[in-house]
Amino acid sequence: MPRLIGRVFLHKALLVSLVAFAAAIILPPGARAADSDVPRFVVDPYWPKPLPDRWVTGAVGGVCVDRQDHVFGVNRSDLTTMEQVVGKQASPVVIEYDSAGNMVNAWGDPKQMPKSIHGCFVDKDDNLWVGGNADGIVQKWSHDGKQLLLQIGRKGVCDNTDDKCGEPGANKSPLLLNEPADIAIDPANGDIYIADGYGNHRVVVFDAQGKFLRQWGDAGTDRGLFALIGGGHPHCAVFDHEGLLYVCDRGNDRIQVFDKSGNVKRVIDVKPGTAYSPAPDGAPGRKAIGSALDVDFSADPQQKYMYVVDTGDEVLWILDRESGKILGGFGSAGHNAGEFTLLHMIAVDSKGVLYTSETVDGRRLQKFVPQGFAPGDKLKSYMGSPRYQPLPAE
Repeated sequence: MPRLIGRVFLHKALLVSLVAFAAAIILPPGARAADSDVPRFVVDPYWPKPLPDRWVTGAVGGVCVDRQDHVFGVNRSDLTTMEQVVGKQASPVVIEYDSAGNMVNAWGDPKQMPKSIHGCFVDKDDNLWVGGNADGIVQKWSHDGKQLLLQIGRKGVCDNTDDKCGEPGANKSPLLLNEPADIAIDPANGDIYIADGYGNHRVVVFDAQGKFLRQWGDAGTDRGLFALIGGGHPHCAVFDHEGLLYVCDRGNDRIQVFDKSGNVKRVIDVKPGTAYSPAPDGAPGRKAIGSALDVDFSADPQQKYMYVVDTGDEVLWILDRESGKILGGFGSAGHNAGEFTLLHMIAVDSKGVLYTSETVDGRRLQKFVPQGFAPGDKLKSYMGSPRYQPLPAE
């Protein structure tokens, strides 16, 4: 009898172990039961792979994803003095990567494309759209870069009294832009929504052929207006699946949500006070860097989560899209994998993988893979919200 009881207990213990092992296999990596409601992303430190021909990218002004989940990084080809001394070569402006990080294609002449390229969007036909925050144009290119399909505005000429680019802009031309930051295309009819925000302070809309339709916005702090100084107001324009346009007002640390006619539907504050926080000696520090530079959404049909670039604090926040509440975030200032140096723009592919671009001193792309939810014991308070480092589990 004792031997039989021992066998029963042994079988039960083995069954429990097998169930636990099966559960560990079935649960996605990092889930480990619902420790938190904060989605977990882990950095892929080997993405992208090294470029050929001694190429190096300059500041990466935008990132976007096509229907094949290929990633486009658009850079400014602005080599540093040291890179030139050691014989590095400026890469083409546009580099296309597959999801494994291999370079698929590279193209783009800096003299023909927007100066200080800024923003990147791939439409439903896989055409590439770009703007430039030191120029007056938005361009539409074929997927392979062999054909310029449309240009709005005039290169080197901006919506201003003297045709010069920069602040303060005239904010009114139906033909000219002034340092546009981002582009969104209405999938229903091809209308073009431009965040005309480095020289001007407006969202301007054109039809698919480039004919002016309407505009809204001006400088200010009230609803429907954009921050006065510092550039990049508005800084992003992104449609959600309901057809609402999310527009980043970086200097006011908020995202304003509009319908297609420019009516304000809601305002989502991110981290108020970030844009104009002072340096330790009391002098103006970050000025208009801000906590709302770009937006994208999770890949599920409901777009449950909204991802927001906070450059002032160098973190990517994860919000509940419906409520606008910050659930948590990941990353911090630094140069290592999973850290950010002037985090700038983001893009999400069909599998929910998140790609980031860094500009100025960052000058790179990074890839973050979704892995369940962040363990509660890894969440620490940062700028008043939970945050974790996007590193593989120990």
